[in-house]
Amino acid sequence: MKKKIAFVVQRYGLQVNGGSELSCRLIAEKLSRFYDVEILTTKALDYVTWENYYEDEIEIVNGLTVRRFNTDFPRDNNKFIKINRQTFSKPNRNVYDEMEWMKAQGPVSFELINFLKENHNKYDKVIFFTYLYFTTFWGLLQIPEKSILVPTAHDEPYIYFSIFKPLFHLPQSIVFLTEEEKVFVHSTFHNQYINSVVAGVGIDIPQNQINPQVFRENFNLRGDFILYVGRIDESKGCKELFDHYLKFKEKRADCPKLVLIGKSVIDIPQDPDIIPLGFVTDEEKFAAMQEALVLVMPSKFESLSMVVLESLYYKTPVLVNAQCDVLVGHCIRGNAGLYYDDFEEFEMCLEILLDNESTRRKMGENGSEYVKKNYQWESIINKFQSLIEEL
Repeated sequence: MKKKIAFVVQRYGLQVNGGSELSCRLIAEKLSRFYDVEILTTKALDYVTWENYYEDEIEIVNGLTVRRFNTDFPRDNNKFIKINRQTFSKPNRNVYDEMEWMKAQGPVSFELINFLKENHNKYDKVIFFTYLYFTTFWGLLQIPEKSILVPTAHDEPYIYFSIFKPLFHLPQSIVFLTEEEKVFVHSTFHNQYINSVVAGVGIDIPQNQINPQVFRENFNLRGDFILYVGRIDESKGCKELFDHYLKFKEKRADCPKLVLIGKSVIDIPQDPDIIPLGFVTDEEKFAAMQEALVLVMPSKFESLSMVVLESLYYKTPVLVNAQCDVLVGHCIRGNAGLYYDDFEEFEMCLEILLDNESTRRKMGENGSEYVKKNYQWESIINKFQSLIEEL
């Protein structure tokens, strides 16, 4: 009889393309070959509001049972911004202040937590994704003795809240996505005694690929372009990216276009060379990566970045934010990209990549080898199995 495994994650579904949520879905689907896997999640689709979107309480997604629970209330973003500001500015902040922050951030679902509390004996192991959210924070407190935490942690202000200190000492095992994440968590929480592995996420390439030229024609794209893929948000560094790009464009007559893929939650500059495509299929995304000269990842806070790995798989080098150790680690270990700390470095690095085709090609080839060597599913799933099979 197969062991029964539950995954707990804040959002889940084919329409959910956030990094940690997508990682959760891919790993759950791969592990379902060996275990009876269920997903425990909310009915939310939009991470900004956490409003209930999915109607069914039980749904089958790619062969897996997904149990969806109501969020108790949508997030009031204005209220959250206010509480966020107050929490950080309060010099004598305490646990109760941070709990109020957690409640305001969401997604709050006591239905999910109560289900886990009452039914945890049905599961041999419970895998929690992302340390930051209500579902992981309260869920892990219910069953630490059979839990595996995939924290997707990085150096951001929230991780230093006092409420998270005990959380990182609770799970039976921890799965890190990169060596940089492991070093950061161990140095921050001193929890080296907890069994852990560095597993990462495998890269899935669709069998039915779109001809890159067809992709260009479908979106009426002409000429060279650099690419950004992900949530178009200030927290992802997009506002700074727009500023850097427009300044770069003023200084360079043959500046390539900037193509954006992903949902926008901030205003995009009205410029003819900044081209937002919105949400696209995986096949269209991968075609864009093949056609791009460079993929730019301006985020300071990444725990892995599947987008960077996918781009490297297609031999497209990357330009990343130097303040993100994980992204810099990919560039250095793979010898597959450059990194910048301000506009001057952004300008210099982008000029190197644009003006030196042989360098660009060699970095792309290096990156592809790096991904194929380090992010194969068989090795990753074996690491998860080793933790699941632990007594």
